[in-house]
Amino acid sequence: MVKNSFAGIKALVMGLGLNGGGIESARYLALRGAEVSVTDLRDEKILAPSIEKLEAGIEGATIRYILGRHDMEDFEKADMVIKNPGVRPDSPYLKKARRIETDISLFLAASPARLSAVTGSKGKSTTASALHWVLKEAREYHGLPGKAFLGGNITVSPLTFLDELEEGDDVVLELSSWQLGDVKGRTKENSKDNGTPAPLLKPRAAVLTAIMPDHLDRYGTMEAYIADKRIIYQGQDSCDATVARDDEWGRSFHRESKGRPLVYSAQPLLEGIAGGWLTPNGGPGIARIANGKLVEVVPEKLLTPGDHQKMNLLAASLALLDLGIDADFIRESIGRFPGIEHRLEFFMESKGVRFYNDSAATIPEAAAAAIAALGSPVLVTGGTDKNLDYAPFIKAAPKAKAILLLAGTGSEKIRKLLDAAGTPYKGPYDSAGAAAKAAMEIAQRGDAIALSPGCTSFGMFLNEFDRGNKWKEAVRKYAEA
Repeated sequence: MVKNSFAGIKALVMGLGLNGGGIESARYLALRGAEVSVTDLRDEKILAPSIEKLEAGIEGATIRYILGRHDMEDFEKADMVIKNPGVRPDSPYLKKARRIETDISLFLAASPARLSAVTGSKGKSTTASALHWVLKEAREYHGLPGKAFLGGNITVSPLTFLDELEEGDDVVLELSSWQLGDVKGRTKENSKDNGTPAPLLKPRAAVLTAIMPDHLDRYGTMEAYIADKRIIYQGQDSCDATVARDDEWGRSFHRESKGRPLVYSAQPLLEGIAGGWLTPNGGPGIARIANGKLVEVVPEKLLTPGDHQKMNLLAASLALLDLGIDADFIRESIGRFPGIEHRLEFFMESKGVRFYNDSAATIPEAAAAAIAALGSPVLVTGGTDKNLDYAPFIKAAPKAKAILLLAGTGSEKIRKLLDAAGTPYKGPYDSAGAAAKAAMEIAQRGDAIALSPGCTSFGMFLNEFDRGNKWKEAVRKYAEA
């Protein structure tokens, strides 16, 4: 069990948020004696659920709140500022901070567990969840020592389980580019490896999923965006493994990483290359292990649809093999993996129509992948723009039975492109309910209706998870009417 003291430290949490990171940072520090203040540009009304959750978990500790604004004086006086990943590193407030931490950096500094880390543009939540699923089942079925935990960008702060961790446990962290950028070049205090400070982030297995344009409204260029992704393996050495695709980005990751390269591909790998591939026509995923023997690690039939999902599970399987999990067990456990919420999530069927929630599809390529995975769905898409190229979605759109747009700046760009391509659409609709009702009027028995936005959620929704939950609520309301 981890016991760190922050007695007397003046800690300022910048961004309480709605998904756990700020809440858990404030709780973690308050329970260890820090004088905690919380500042957020959102007001008390919006943050009420987060404040209620925080207050219920601090056992009498007192927290000061500065809401609806930031005061520069708070940043100047704080010994430590804990930033939300969404806060840009060039914030003028952060320039006044003496020390900057995040919930991830606080966790990494204290965790005794073996770490696997996953990043990428799309597929990282599925890959991280599958890794955790198999590691957890390996303990349940085979009595392996320790426990398995999952956290990070998947909306579970690892600080929630830090106190439970012991050596022999496994932790899987999903890490966004923003979270990785926040730990760049960081080392552990009072810890040295071969005479040099030990890196703060040193995953035993680092997995990089599909790389696609994303967050260019913040980064400006793909190179700047990918530079933060590269941080995931920069603390590794030859005792660790780096799993990446056989594309241009993946090859550059493997050239740079000091970890053992493991390649995953849609095509058979050349002899001598360690990794795995998918067999043709929707077949199983194969891995080549150390002695050259081929083993099946991903079954042909999965509970989650789509070849892109099978690629994610192949990447997870290669990491699991390197972590010492038996190939036969990986295949069996992956076959039981149910997928995760908001990622092509099948959540109900009504009158012969299947309904999916793919709200985490926040880039055009992901919405295009949903069309491919579901065949010819009635697709609800669109939202807020983040300076992305919508061409991949426009190319896939004619394969959908119908396209319905949610209102937003991204949808306005999509409308113009669909008009130019001669692809029909309906909308834009100003609520999830209006879009759901319209989609049900189009769909027939045997069809699939999916929310797969290809855009960010801000404007109409608090975040992608709020969007997905409101979609499911709307579908259930109108399907039962």
